[in-house]
Amino acid sequence: MSITLTVVVPCFNERANVAPMVAALDAALAGLAWEVVFVDDDSPDGTAAAAREIARHDPRVRCIRRIGRRGLSSAVIEGALSSSADYIAVIDGDLQHDETRLPLMLQAVANGADMAVGSRHVEGGDSAGLSSPLRVKLSETGIRVAQLVTRTSITDPMSGFFLLRRALFEQLASRLTGQGFKILLDLILAAPSRLNIAEIPYKFRPRTAGESKLDVLVLAQFAGLLIDKLLGGAVPLRFISFALVGGFGVLVNLLVLQLARSTGLDFATSQTIGTIVAMIANFQLNNQLTYRAQRLKGPRAWRGLVLFLAVCSLGAIANVGIARALYAENGSSLFSGAAGAAIGVVWNYAVSATLVWRVR
Repeated sequence: MSITLTVVVPCFNERANVAPMVAALDAALAGLAWEVVFVDDDSPDGTAAAAREIARHDPRVRCIRRIGRRGLSSAVIEGALSSSADYIAVIDGDLQHDETRLPLMLQAVANGADMAVGSRHVEGGDSAGLSSPLRVKLSETGIRVAQLVTRTSITDPMSGFFLLRRALFEQLASRLTGQGFKILLDLILAAPSRLNIAEIPYKFRPRTAGESKLDVLVLAQFAGLLIDKLLGGAVPLRFISFALVGGFGVLVNLLVLQLARSTGLDFATSQTIGTIVAMIANFQLNNQLTYRAQRLKGPRAWRGLVLFLAVCSLGAIANVGIARALYAENGSSLFSGAAGAAIGVVWNYAVSATLVWRVR
């Protein structure tokens, strides 16, 4: 019997939610030919093992365990492209989405909508599961920005709960960035024309197990996605992220430079101190944001920092040298410091992927 619906569940450290998710889908999709694909980013808690244990006696359950890469959007893409079903649904692995709405979403798409999106912000829905004020603020900010950029009236463009035809997903797949956490927004922006979207209300539940993945860095990745789409994909998203981090590093460099100068230190010494502090700040932000999927932790983070500083010392030498030459010519510490810092940013980007955060 052919499968009508594939439910893709991107997950990381959701072992406790695997069995409840399968049971919930079994009840919600009774009478429908369905399967669930858990796409696990090599969770240390054994999420993949839990899914495979169920799959041993339930052929509707599959698991894709990914090693060396991480990210919700790319996980959804791999899960969806592994399907042969007529329809694809995406639902979070934390049980906060209401799986009982899937039949209504499927009906909406079968009746002509391009996509059905579970919404917390239409009549009948709510977002009570966003328990912390920070999560509420992040969600609200993302929604307002997404509506402005996409010029769409969809009330919940940040939703991770949606359903569409597999054929449409495959049509848009090559246009997706595959980075970040907001795959729905990526799909909407990738469509060559405005999609007919049906919004299905649902109540966002409180999390019962595991930890939330929503934080300020997710919002930063979301901003990078919007910039990437505004530029039409002409500039790689990772470079955009690195440039944003580099811009912050320039500000750190200039701030430290001016503080050091105010203590009476000469320009060269002040610029050297500012460069070192900016390099450390850049490493930390790139480790958390730009290379989030290959994030270095524990001893590897310390080794990565040492390597980053060692390799980038060549860029730092050029940074200081160029800044000193410009300062000697024009006497402007701000302009000279900014030019020197820019050299460091370009060098850092050139070496980071291949030497510091390379996939092992």
